[in-house]
Amino acid sequence: MNKPLSAHDALIYVMVMASAVDSTMNDREMERIGQLIGFLPVFRDFDDDNLISVARDCASLLAGPEGLDVVLETVRDTLPARLYDTAYALAVEVASADLSVKAEELRLLSLLRDRLGLDKLTCAAIERSAIARFRKG
Repeated sequence: MNKPLSAHDALIYVMVMASAVDSTMNDREMERIGQLIGFLPVFRDFDDDNLISVARDCASLLAGPEGLDVVLETVRDTLPARLYDTAYALAVEVASADLSVKAEELRLLSLLRDRLGLDKLTCAAIERSAIARFRKG
């Protein structure tokens, strides 16, 4: 990684982390990442052709020593504070994509919440909205 990260890159790092934290990046999660990048206004100026390289850069960092901490710090240092709740919401979306949230994903959400200094009420609201969106009929 030679160039500095953009806010887009940091948000993608969050989604890749949420997908990879349980040691499997399944198709539903990867599809959801693509959908989110395709329709959310925060990604309006993102060049989709960069997605693979950004995801690879994140995976490379995660595989390194203390990778999770490095990526969490990188995200916190890169994102403007106004996007912290957006990052958390994206992590929840990806973790929920396969309709089950594993213990590792819950731990990541807790680490992300703490690292970004998000209040529990905001996070609970984001989590509750995901439950409503992903509920089976």
